[in-house]
Order: sequence, then C-alpha cells, then structure tokens
Amino acid sequence: MDGLLRLGIGPFQVFDFTPATVSARRFRGEPGDFEVRVCFAKQGDLVFEIMQPVGGGRSLMGDWLAERNNKEGVQHIAFDCKNIPMAERKREMQARGFEPAMEGVWQGRKGTCTFCFFDTEASAGTVFESIEFSDDWEDPECEWYPAAPPQEK
Repeated sequence: MDGLLRLGIGPFQVFDFTPATVSARRFRGEPGDFEVRVCFAKQGDLVFEIMQPVGGGRSLMGDWLAERNNKEGVQHIAFDCKNIPMAERKREMQARGFEPAMEGVWQGRKGTCTFCFFDTEASAGTVFESIEFSDDWEDPECEWYPAAPPQEK
C-alpha cells in the first residue's frame, strides 16, 4: 500500500474477508475456505483494491502470487454492471466460456455485496470480477491505513 500512497492513492479502508464476514464462499465450483485482507482506496469514481491472502484456504490471489514468486501486481479488474442481476451476469459469462473461479457474499453493516471472479486470465491476461451491492449497502466497520480521512473519524 505504501507504494500507492506515494502515488497519491489512499488512504485505504481495510477489511478482513473471513467466514464471519463472507458467506457462500466458493472456489472453482466447490465450497471455499479462502480468507483475504481487502483494502479499498476511493479516488473519485475509481476504486483501487488490494487483496492479500491470509490464513488458510486456496484463493485466486494466493495462486497468482505463488505462480509469480510472490511478486505483487495487478491480478484482477472489477466491474459493477448496475441493473444487471448477478445471476444474469454469470449466465452470460458462462455462455462465453468463463466459469466462476471464486465467489462469495460479503456482509455490510447493512446489506450485502455479492462478488464473482471469473476464470478469464488465459483469454484476457487478467481475471475479471463482477460485484453487485444491494440497494441498502453500508460499509462494515473497518480499519484505515495509514489513517482515516478527517471526515471519516
């Protein structure tokens, strides 16, 4: 994160995706047990996300790092197709030959965020993730790095 902070990106909201915060976890079609630390920095309409595997369980991020000798980089691109239900997005991606590779439902203070990473790396050079926030979404409690912006304290 420090490298991105030097570029003027940040501060970062820090969340832990664990069994307590993410339900319906799946990895390559099977029940998933991944745990990741997820950090978001908002810059206008753009959101930067950093994901770090922590704890047990396989994750796309852990596999990606292992394949690259732990060299960090851009592993995926996320998009929100507002007004297109996640089930429809999945059907469309599967019709194009891209299966869900990792997915779950993140619990907010209110509402949920459904996420699905598709197995697009061989075709697109990166993984595509689709996200869907419920209309009542409110961010859960988080840590801030390096510190909360003044309006968030």
